[in-house]
Amino acid sequence: MFAYPSLDDEDTAVLASVSQLRDALADRLRPARRWAGSLRRTSFARNIQGSNSIEGIDVRLDDAVAAIDDEPPLSADEQTFAEIRGYRQALEFALAIARDPHGRVDESALRAMHFMIQSHDLTKSPGQYRPADIHVVDGDGTTVYTGPDAADVPRLMSELVDHLDELRTVDPMVRGAMAHLDLVMVHPFRDGNGRMARALQTLVLAQSGVPYPEFVSIEEWLGANTQDYYRALAHTGHGRWNPAADAHLWVKFTLRAHHMQAQTVARRVERMDLLYATLAGELATLGLPERTLDALYTASIGFRLRRPTYVSSTGVDDRTATRDLSALTAARLLRAVGETKGRHYVAGTRLEEIVTTMGARTPLTDPYPWLPSRLAQPVG
Repeated sequence: MFAYPSLDDEDTAVLASVSQLRDALADRLRPARRWAGSLRRTSFARNIQGSNSIEGIDVRLDDAVAAIDDEPPLSADEQTFAEIRGYRQALEFALAIARDPHGRVDESALRAMHFMIQSHDLTKSPGQYRPADIHVVDGDGTTVYTGPDAADVPRLMSELVDHLDELRTVDPMVRGAMAHLDLVMVHPFRDGNGRMARALQTLVLAQSGVPYPEFVSIEEWLGANTQDYYRALAHTGHGRWNPAADAHLWVKFTLRAHHMQAQTVARRVERMDLLYATLAGELATLGLPERTLDALYTASIGFRLRRPTYVSSTGVDDRTATRDLSALTAARLLRAVGETKGRHYVAGTRLEEIVTTMGARTPLTDPYPWLPSRLAQPVG
């Protein structure tokens, strides 16, 4: 396995800053917040969406939420939705292991996670190590990475899980980064290795006892910064299985992702507080029921809302749901799209005005401002 690099003062400062951001988040969420459940659900969906987008599997966020809720997709095709459902199951399994005091990350758990990710396509040998050598090619057909010999994979995977057990005193953000690196470089499966590595990183973080693991995963950030993600791996691996290489740049890249994601979540929490308070005031002025708040939040972030989803989330009957949605539409808070059978609702002009009053999002502070230009340099 790759050796854990020695952290420098810059890394230590970033780790401390991320911990402070997460402590502040926990303090903010400790009092009961009506919107906390919605935020956790959409954060989980963003992680699913982000990790799959790296592999070219693009899905709208509301379809990722539909996969979480076991509802049919609004627009994703059958193949894409199967990919999303499989990854949702693998992440839920990972979080279940993390919550189990007797849970352990072993080879059986990793194989099970891979089976969930790929079970929709048995031709990809879900849950089984690859039987042949692997060569990763880019869009031009150029080989960009050659993994270790297939015969070495079982031994290397055994070493990987042993390595995780031996280094429990290391900061979980660093342990997760190294587990991610080791798995993606071993490339033990025929397909799905990137998603497996990212799910393993999330599992390591959750198993450390960090609060609100849905918020601390960096899969959303990696999905939004795919080019830098691949560059960081290329600068570390140099195109082949090379565990003697220095992994420090990779760890810095990962810590940067944690810091930027923590800032993103903190910013969302602040906006959620303001948005819910503003919407509650709007509903009170209009004499509309408070139970419609979550539906308005759903529409405010660009989701398409269906009546069955509203019925399920609020617990009202169909007639009441129809009346609520009609009232929100009349108030221009929602806008109906489509005919009766395929009808859904999006933000209306009044809701769009309210969201606009929230103001522009504050820019994020880059803890490693030099890193993007370093990653852009040719791989040596």
